[in-house]
Amino acid sequence: MAKKKNISNFEKDLSRLEEISRMLEEDNVELEKAISLFEEGVKLSKSCMKSLREAELKITKLKGELEEFLREVE
Repeated sequence: MAKKKNISNFEKDLSRLEEISRMLEEDNVELEKAISLFEEGVKLSKSCMKSLREAELKITKLKGELEEFLREVE
């Protein structure tokens, strides 16, 4: 269940990051609000990068296990 939660958190964080990006691209955001949104965006970016790194490590591990299995059956 934790894996599914991690994926949904990634998607939720990415969606919010896209929303923040759109908001910051608008000209009518006050400076204090823009700084607050940027700070939130940085935190979300870190969270997304961590999730992607974890996924990459898992894929690398699984790929290694598959290659090892294939060598054993040959």
